[in-house]
Amino acid sequence: MRSDRVLWTGICCALLAAVLTALVVAEWPPLLAYDDRVARELHGHAVSHPGVTHAARILTDWVWDPLTMRALAAVACVGLWWRGRRERAVLVALITVVALAVQQGLKALVGRARPWWPDPVDTAFFSAYPSGHAMTATVVCGLLLWLLPRQAPRRAVCSAWAAAAVSVLGVGFTRLYLGVHWLSDVVAGWLLGAALVALATCRSGARRRAGSTER
Repeated sequence: MRSDRVLWTGICCALLAAVLTALVVAEWPPLLAYDDRVARELHGHAVSHPGVTHAARILTDWVWDPLTMRALAAVACVGLWWRGRRERAVLVALITVVALAVQQGLKALVGRARPWWPDPVDTAFFSAYPSGHAMTATVVCGLLLWLLPRQAPRRAVCSAWAAAAVSVLGVGFTRLYLGVHWLSDVVAGWLLGAALVALATCRSGARRRAGSTER
């Protein structure tokens, strides 16, 4: 039953991401107008609060940067391989690489321009859609939560979920606050990341159950 819920969650996230991508490509006016309003309000706050902006840059460039997230995934892979859990190590590495390929492929296909400001507080390269920071954080945090042992203490599990939620939501906010992404870029990153994690881990769980049944 739990795998079915995870499967449908992944499917729903993928469908929502597909709809959002279509709206972005079609340049749907209500979406663009809302993106623009959110971006202007946050940028205005960032310009007038340099201390908050500096903290946001530290978090987005060092703590929640995609390279940091992928380094965490790499450490997890090494640990899994060392403990003999090589199938999971390969899966974590594969999904991390697939996430990178998907986000870069969509950036190239959609080719959405980032917000432009006469007084920028940060800079970013490549196309805007989807947010690589948001997608990478979602994928890595989701995989790390999936790797939590079932016998882990409840307090540790709750702490891990809290840290993951703060990281995923926080990195999305910093990208918006620093004026380098539109809101729909960040939402797409979250949806695509969640879809990848849900579909991959659900498939892996189904294979393990099938193997145990055959034995």
